[in-house]
Amino acid sequence: MNNPRIIVALDFSNKKQALELAGKLDKNLCRIKIGKELFTIAGPQLIEQLMACGFEIFLDLKYHDIPNTVAGACRAASDLGVWMINVHALGGRKMLIAAQEALSTKKTKLIAVTLLTSLNKSDLNEIGLNEEPINIVQRLALLASDCGLDGVVCSALEAPQLRGIIKKDFCLVTPGIRPLNCSANDQMRITTPQEAIQNGANYLVIGRPITQSPDPLLALQRLNHEIETIGCNDSN
Repeated sequence: MNNPRIIVALDFSNKKQALELAGKLDKNLCRIKIGKELFTIAGPQLIEQLMACGFEIFLDLKYHDIPNTVAGACRAASDLGVWMINVHALGGRKMLIAAQEALSTKKTKLIAVTLLTSLNKSDLNEIGLNEEPINIVQRLALLASDCGLDGVVCSALEAPQLRGIIKKDFCLVTPGIRPLNCSANDQMRITTPQEAIQNGANYLVIGRPITQSPDPLLALQRLNHEIETIGCNDSN
C-alpha cells in the first residue's frame, strides 16, 4: 500500500511498549502517530528508531503559541524527518501563516486541529464558543486552507460538510474512529472507519482498537480490508 490511510496512535506511557507494538505492525499498512505524552517521555530518539523501521510519523504535538515560537517548533519537527505535524487553528491567522512559511521548503505536511473530538456543545459553551461545533469547525478549516496549510484534523462527522466548501486536495485527518461494537472511551464525536471514508476523510487516526487488540496486526489488516472494500476516492 503506497499511501496507507490508517494512522496508528501509539498512546503509550513508555518507549518499550511503543516499540513493541510498532514491531507487531506492517509499515506498508499504516503510519504512526506520536503524541505529547510519549514524545515527552521518549523524545526525538523514538522518532528516529521508528523511522529507521520504515514508518512514516505524524508528530501530534498541536503547537499553539505566538507565531515566532510555533514557526521555530515546526522547523525543528520537520528537521526530524516526520511526515506530518499539526498546530491549533485557534492560534489564528498570523500563527498559521508563520507555521506554513516555516515549512515552505520542507516535505513535511502541516495540518491544523479544528476542535478536539472530546468536546461537545456544552463544553464549547462553557469556554465561550457559543455556536454549533460544525460551524466552528468550518470556519477554522477555511482559515487553515486560506493560510496555505495542507489540511485539518476534524471529526469524520464533520467531513461531509467540509468537503462541500473546501478545495478537493485539502486533507482531512479524522480521529474518533471506532469499529462497530467497540467502546467510544473518551471520544464524543465518533464514526466507524467505513463511515469516515464515505464522509470524505483522507486519513483515519485509530488507537485502542488496534493497540489494545490481542492481535494488533490482524486488527490493522481487517481495518484496511474494510476501507478497501468501500471503493473510495484516492487520498492525498
